[in-house]
Amino acid sequence: MKAVVQRVSRARVSVQGEVIGAIGAGLLVLLCAERGDTEANADKLLAKLLKLRIFADEAGKMNRSVQDVGGGLLIVSQFTLAADVAGGNRPSFTGAASPEDGRRLYDYAVAQARRLHPQVETGQFAADMQVELLNDGPVTIPMQF
Repeated sequence: MKAVVQRVSRARVSVQGEVIGAIGAGLLVLLCAERGDTEANADKLLAKLLKLRIFADEAGKMNRSVQDVGGGLLIVSQFTLAADVAGGNRPSFTGAASPEDGRRLYDYAVAQARRLHPQVETGQFAADMQVELLNDGPVTIPMQF
């Protein structure tokens, strides 16, 4: 699985003009399931994500996790993270999981996140979404498991 993780002061996702998920300070997680990914990949990604020390401590050092600071998670599916642009100017998405597998793994990751963390919001799988965020730092970290 691939993810792009952004530390945010706030973030929200809308579908057809209606906000369906929003958080204050926390992490916006753009999540992509790739061919061959399993629940084990999602588990590894979530374990790292929840312990990732990218929030400031009293000294201003990145030394606290989203769990330490009580921040929210906004998890948004984004198959375009599997884009391959090596062959030309039009991205190929053949590396992305099938829609069925992608939905299953996204739903699994969200369910696990909700089991492990008290504040989890989501986008809508396969929808045309508008994502708004105020990146804090900016801190943006790519992850792959």
